[in-house]
Amino acid sequence: MGRGKIVIRRIDNSTSRQVTFSKRRSGLFKKAKELAILCDAEVGLAVFSSTGRLYEYTNSSMKNVIERYAKAKNEQQIEVINPNSEVKFWQRESASLRQQLHNLQENHRQLMGEELSGLQVKELQALENRLEMSLRGVRAKKEQLLMDEIQELHRKGSIIHQENVELYKKVNLVRQENIELYRTLYEAGASGVQRENSNSNSNSNLNISSGYRVGIDDANVPVHLELGTPQQTTNDSPKLGRLQLH
Repeated sequence: MGRGKIVIRRIDNSTSRQVTFSKRRSGLFKKAKELAILCDAEVGLAVFSSTGRLYEYTNSSMKNVIERYAKAKNEQQIEVINPNSEVKFWQRESASLRQQLHNLQENHRQLMGEELSGLQVKELQALENRLEMSLRGVRAKKEQLLMDEIQELHRKGSIIHQENVELYKKVNLVRQENIELYRTLYEAGASGVQRENSNSNSNSNLNISSGYRVGIDDANVPVHLELGTPQQTTNDSPKLGRLQLH
């Protein structure tokens, strides 16, 4: 949960006011130091507490900073009084911007490892510290991006795994339905074969052209065969003996 917005007003409690002053003063001095290092600026900072105690920070000399400030202030006042000096003012601004551009280009080349021959050990150490800070920032950003991508891949993998589980359940359900269908068809086919065998057994009685019916139940009845002598006819044509079934 984030911190609430602090109302900017005088702190009534003296203890809390002193603690806040100490914390804010340290933060302010830290920012001034970073500004001087990163931007190659001349910084002078003076703070008086409510009790009148002086706290100051400068990256060169406070006396030089104050003198430079007074000189620049006087020049600005003179320029305001004399309108003809506007051209000179913009000329100085242009020269200052060109100098800043030159410094930035020089710093860029030094960060790239070029034009290091004129630097002392202290300046090289400061350059190395800046590079290490930049490298840590780049690595932290890269690690954060990689972690975000890994988390996204894990999330997609979980979704795909869940979909595979659901598909596996559906495949098993279809397989079980197919097994039940095959079993039903097999049972229906077996019942049809049994009915056909039953109908074949009921129609197995044989019919004979003489008018007698011999069935399966008459298999044990004795059969007598008798041959008769041929009879003479007027045209003397012989006839075959008659086969009688008793």
